[in-house]
Formats: sequence, C-alpha cells, structure tokens
Amino acid sequence: MSAPTSLSYRDAGVDIDAGDALVDRIKPLARRTLRPEVLGGIGGFGALMELPKNYKEPVLVSGTDGVGTKLKLAFQLDKHDTIGQDLVAMSVNDILVQGAEPLFFLDYFACGKLDVDVGEQVVSGIAKGCELAGCALIGGETAEMPGMYPLGEYDLAGFAVGVAEKSKLIGGTDIKPGDAVLGLASSGPHSNGYSLIRKIVEVSGADLRADFHGRPLGEVLLEPTRIYVKPLLALMKQVNVKGMAHITGGGLLENVPRILREDLCAVLNKAAWEMPPVFQWLMEKGNVAEREMHRTFNCGIGMVLVVDNADVERAAKFLAEQGETVYHLGAIVARGEDQPQTVVV
Repeated sequence: MSAPTSLSYRDAGVDIDAGDALVDRIKPLARRTLRPEVLGGIGGFGALMELPKNYKEPVLVSGTDGVGTKLKLAFQLDKHDTIGQDLVAMSVNDILVQGAEPLFFLDYFACGKLDVDVGEQVVSGIAKGCELAGCALIGGETAEMPGMYPLGEYDLAGFAVGVAEKSKLIGGTDIKPGDAVLGLASSGPHSNGYSLIRKIVEVSGADLRADFHGRPLGEVLLEPTRIYVKPLLALMKQVNVKGMAHITGGGLLENVPRILREDLCAVLNKAAWEMPPVFQWLMEKGNVAEREMHRTFNCGIGMVLVVDNADVERAAKFLAEQGETVYHLGAIVARGEDQPQTVVV
C-alpha cells in the first residue's frame, strides 16, 4: 500500500510568495496614513489605537460597506487604482453624517489568485482615500481563495471607526420647518446604481473607451467617490449643522428621510442644480424615469446638509472656500398627510 501523498498549501493554488510581496508593498502606503494615536506597526494580529485626548466624552462610531458592482467595470477596463478610494469613501462619509471624525480604516481584499500589481493598485487607492479622510489605514486582510472567484476578479469590504463628542452627535432631532437644505456636488455616480449602469451600457451598446465630454466614458463612470470629511468637520466648528445625509443607494428620495422626524418633509427644487452630463446620459440611454433617477442615483448631489436658514450664506461661503460646490436645494416643511418625506419639485 503506497504512502499518502504529501500536500502543501501551494498545492491548493495559494501563492504564499505573492502574499508576502503584496504586504511588503502595502506597508509604505499604510505608513503615510498613520495618525499620532496609532500604537505599534502594521502586521500584528490586531491593530492598536488610543483615543484622541481632546474629547471629553468620546463616542465611537463605526461603519462598513463595499463597492458593489462598480468592481465589474474596474475588471472590464483593467483599471484598479481608484476603486480603493470608493471603498474608503462609502464608510467614512457614512460615519461623518453623525458628526464623527474617522480615526482608522481596515480593508478586506478577497480573490481567487492574487495578482500583486493589481493588489497594490487597489491598496494605493485605499491609502489615498484614508489620507483624504484623515484616518489611518491601520490593518486589513488579504484572502486568496482558489475556486471562490473567477480569474482576474476580487471583492472588497471596508470598515471605518470614528469618534465624536457625545454632546455634539448629529442626529437630526432639532431639524424644524423653515430650515434650509444644502447639497454638495458629487464626483459622479459614486458607488451606487452600478447594476443599472452596467445594464444601460449593455443595452445601449456604448463603448466604454469612447469620448465622453473629453474623457473616456468608462473613466467617467469609474470616477472615485468624493470624500467630504475634512470640509464638513471644519464646517461643524463654524456652523450648527443639524443633519447630514450621505446620498448612496436609494438616492435623494430614500436617504434624506433618514435624518428627518416623521412629521417633516424636505422639499428639493430640481432647478437648484443641474444634473451632470453622466446622469443625463444614463437617463436618456436607459429611458429611466426622472423619479427613478432620484431614487437610484445621487444625480449630482453626494451629501445633503440641513442648517438654520440664517446660516445658509455663511455655510455655503465656508464650504466653497474649502473647494466644495454648494447648492441651496430647498427647505424643510411640515409634512402633510400621506406626503413622502422627500419630494423633488
């Protein structure tokens, strides 16, 4: 009877050397993002960070998200250097709306067979996103799982933890009729609606490499999600921001109500901002109804703020000085019987 064959991890299709090589490339990227509160280095079993000392009653705020099927466009175009910023943005923008300063970020990168160059491109985008948000890329996990993903594809998830002063948490509880609704411009579809976007590209027969307002269409669709952290954290020190809504899946119609009491409605004037060309193209090529556009996409508004009407000019001027494009979208009103909590008129 023959002896059993001796197998190793490599026989399962896992490239240990590739994993080590990626770690070596990631470490310098992560070091650029580290904050003073980070304890120890990269590579331990757990990442360590102490709380900033300028908070009297610190409350930790956490969020997790992915990039969704926008990844499919990255695979199709073999462009991976921006998708990491999307990953960071989805989580840090979410915790920001509660008034939290992002402290650290962890990523999860899973693939069937690790391509070190692709992995480095993805993590470079994650590191850039962390720098834009002012948070530390403190750790993560790279999982190589043969048979789980098609060759050349991967999945991403991200996890952000931030801190807010308990007395300054933003929950929308003091929003009242007469308050103003401001919108900050998005950089594109961000990371939502891509199942519909890819369907529109498919049925229209559009060439992703064709010119679209001076850039390839695919590059426009892959434009990374805008990160609003630094300008809005600065604004909170100047103006009483009563509520914020990150416009993600569900668009304007389903995200703005998340910060409103049941008796309130946000009335948004569609003439207050011009829908960017990429959304006009999606609407036309996909024959998408206007209401469905507002329910699926951000339509050019990536973040919504509610402030007292007396603070509109000061807030808009301050944000413009920070490089943001600001629109006065509308106002908060008392909600009528059976009226939706957000309407675009």
